[in-house]
Order: sequence, then structure tokens, then C-alpha cells
Amino acid sequence: MNVTPGTHSASAAPADPAAQSLTDSVVAYYAAKLARHGPVARGVDWTCQATQELRFVQLVRLVDFARPFSLDDIGCGYGALVSYLERFHPAADIDYLGIDLSAAMVDAARRVHPPRARRGFVVGDGSPRVSDYAVASGVMNVKLDHADATWEQFIGGILRGMRRRTRCGFAVNFIAPIPQDAHPQLYRTEPGPWVAFCADELGCAVEVLSGYGLREFTLLARHGGG
Repeated sequence: MNVTPGTHSASAAPADPAAQSLTDSVVAYYAAKLARHGPVARGVDWTCQATQELRFVQLVRLVDFARPFSLDDIGCGYGALVSYLERFHPAADIDYLGIDLSAAMVDAARRVHPPRARRGFVVGDGSPRVSDYAVASGVMNVKLDHADATWEQFIGGILRGMRRRTRCGFAVNFIAPIPQDAHPQLYRTEPGPWVAFCADELGCAVEVLSGYGLREFTLLARHGGG
């Protein structure tokens, strides 16, 4: 599918006021990061490009690069995954669509990665199409001042949307718990609850990746595992 930048919105804004408030707070948080740091890893709240790309390594383990595929990048930011794929998988035939809640992020992505066939960026809270795969890097991590239960509803909505809008599967990452957390605005979790959610509610076969040098884990959810 080819997406012409600027012609699609991924979905309508949440109708529920609480959901809208959460969305607005997330957009404001990342807009401030982008304004301060620009289209670099710090601008999407990662510490550096090296760890950002280490996360990409795990996420794209889901993908079969031997054949053409479509890929949705949920919470794409300024499009760092595009640069990663161009550097490490230059021969891959990818129909890429980046989706982000923040119009400022999408504008930055379009500046960094000029429009071309089979690559686009749109503003929204979910994909406007059905793709082969979807990935989300860091989208689940910064809950700000929202209660865990509220944030988990938000995560559940993202995962349901990724399941509904993919043919083959999706991949996401989470940060793991630590004994003493000095950053209460971060959402930390064990794998178990979200493995169960993806397996039991979404009917996926779930693989957990960990031990790659970061205090986090990645879930690869493939369809047909229920």
C-alpha cells in the first residue's frame, strides 16, 4: 500500500474525555522532548542512538526479510526505524508507514525522510490500513502521572489495534521492574501479564526476548497462537 503523506489520519481522536486527556499529555510530553533535543534519540526520550537501535534489532526479529512485506511503525517519532532499516537491511522490500500521535513528530519525520513511494508518515493513534507487521518501540513506557490501571487500558487498546491491523504479527517492548524505582512516571512490568494478554485475549503465539543488555524485554506476537 502506498500512503501519500498528509492525506490520511490513522483514526479519530478518542471520544472519552479521560482517554483524550491521556493522549494530550503524551503528545505534550514528546513535543517538549522534540523541541528541546530535535530529531535525535533524546528527542524521543531514548538515552542514545545505540540503545535505540538495539531495541530495533529485537523488534524486527519478527519480520521475514526474505520477501516483500508491509510494516507499520506505531509511535514512529521522527522515523528512526527508517534509518535503521536503510542501513542494516538495504535490500529489503518494505512498504513502510509510520504513525504517531504527535503532529510535530510526524512533521519532523517527513523532514528527515522525504516522501517517496512505499514510505509515508501519518498522525493518529492507530494504523489506517492492514499491514503484514507492526512494531512499537517505547510507546508503553512513559505513563507520566496516570495510574497504572489507566495506563494499562491504554496499552491494551494499542495491542488490540496492532492485532486487528496486522496479518502476521506485531512486536512491542516494555521496561522491566527494578527494586527501587526513582522514576515513578515510567511504566514497568513483568512479561507475564502481557504475554497472557496477547496469548489469551488476542490469540497470538508469544515469544519473549530479554537478556540483550537493557533492563527491558520485547514481545514478538505472531498470529494463530490461540
